[in-house]
Order: sequence, then C-alpha cells, then structure tokens
Amino acid sequence: MYVRPKKHLGQHFLKNPEICQRIAESLTGYGDYQHLLEIGPGTGALTSYLLKLEKYKVEVAEIDEESITYLNAFYPELRGNIIDKDFLRLPLDEMYQHQFAVVGNFPYNISSQILFKVLDHKELVPEVVGMFQKEVGERVASGPGNKDYGIISVLIQAYYDAEYLFTVDREEFNPPPAVQSGVIRLKRKTEQIFGCDEKKFKLVVKTAFNQRRKMLRGSIKSLLQPGADITLPVFSQRPEQLSVQEFKDLTNLIFPQST
Repeated sequence: MYVRPKKHLGQHFLKNPEICQRIAESLTGYGDYQHLLEIGPGTGALTSYLLKLEKYKVEVAEIDEESITYLNAFYPELRGNIIDKDFLRLPLDEMYQHQFAVVGNFPYNISSQILFKVLDHKELVPEVVGMFQKEVGERVASGPGNKDYGIISVLIQAYYDAEYLFTVDREEFNPPPAVQSGVIRLKRKTEQIFGCDEKKFKLVVKTAFNQRRKMLRGSIKSLLQPGADITLPVFSQRPEQLSVQEFKDLTNLIFPQST
C-alpha cells in the first residue's frame, strides 16, 4: 500500500528510522504526562517508535485519508486513537482533562500555528518535541542578541524552555523538502506567576518587533502614554536585546498593574 505525499498538506515523510527513534527518545516525560498526541503521522515512521514507549497512550491527528487507511492497516494498535481532524481546529480543552505531550514531524506550512495552538493550551501541554524547518526551530530557541530572536522566540520562551536538539538533512525525507530541518524540544516553565498582564505583554512584544531595527522609543511609541519618560535606558535598546523578563518589566512600565 502506497501513500502519495501531498504537497498541499506539506507532507515530507521521514525515511530514516534512526532519526525517528531519536525524536521519540527526546521525549523526557517532563510534567508526568502519560499521553502523546502526534500531529501528522503520515505512514507512521515516527509513530512506530512512539508506540514502543509503553508508558504512553499514543493518539494521532491526521487529515489525509490515504494515511489514515495506511495507519489502520499497519498499526492496528492505533485503531480508535486516530483523530481524523485538523489539529488546529481541535477543541483540546474539551478533549483532554489530563496532561499530554505534542510530538511530530510537523507540516512546515502550519508549524508556527501549531506552536501558537500549544500556547493557547499550555496548561495541558508540558512538553513538545517536533520537527520544524531549521530556520523556524532556530528562531524559537534563539536568545536575546541573536539575529533569529523575534516574536515567536519571546512568546514561546515566556512559557517554555526551548532547546534546539539536532539538524536533519533534506535527503532523509520523501520527497526531500527544499530546506533543512531541525528538531526542538519545549518544556513548560514551572513558574506559575507570569508577572504582568499577558495580553499586554503580547501586544508589547509584537509592536516592538514589527519595527525591530528601531530603538524601542520609536517602535513602541504608539503604546506610550503622553509624557512617558523615553530617556530611560530601556528605550534606547532594540527589541532583540531584551530578554523575556525585560519584556515583562517593559510591559509593567508601560501598563502599570493596579495593586
């Protein structure tokens, strides 16, 4: 039985079992979860190694009918655990009352959306291990002062510790993607107190990076109250120079929390 990789679904099937095993073994169990949700299993190359991790119940989200037929035929242990819906549309807070990890060789055309979906349900997802376009993976895991550090870096790292694990060559896929790939791991931070208004934090981060070459006194001018003291040192910095904590401090400076 052959499954044709479909370009519109961003399917690039992994064909190196050693890489599949390495991804599966990158799951640490951090957060004491016992359930895995794999996104886009395709023909189950990674799934086969996830199923060997006996302490986890494995579910998969797949919208390709050919792949679903293949998985049902060759992975009978998955029957009843295949979710034939778009992950981005799943009501995760209704489906799960328990913690679960998200894992997969993610379709690159929706990989950033997958991360933001995870952020929306961060209280349910203590760990993520996934394959991304290399540049996206590096961006997520980059720290302050790095040219790759940006909106997605700050927003993800506000809630998760991000680690770039390893690079995967394009020839390890069928068909080979046009870019190299990288695997990253996210582990949810244990700190429960965020320290500032979360919606305003996101607004400050996005506004600052929308004009990332400008100093903050210019890039976030629209958020400042009349008479704001733009001589403070922070306003002479550019957004890529600020850590997550410094963005929180900046948010409180612009939007003081009521006591």
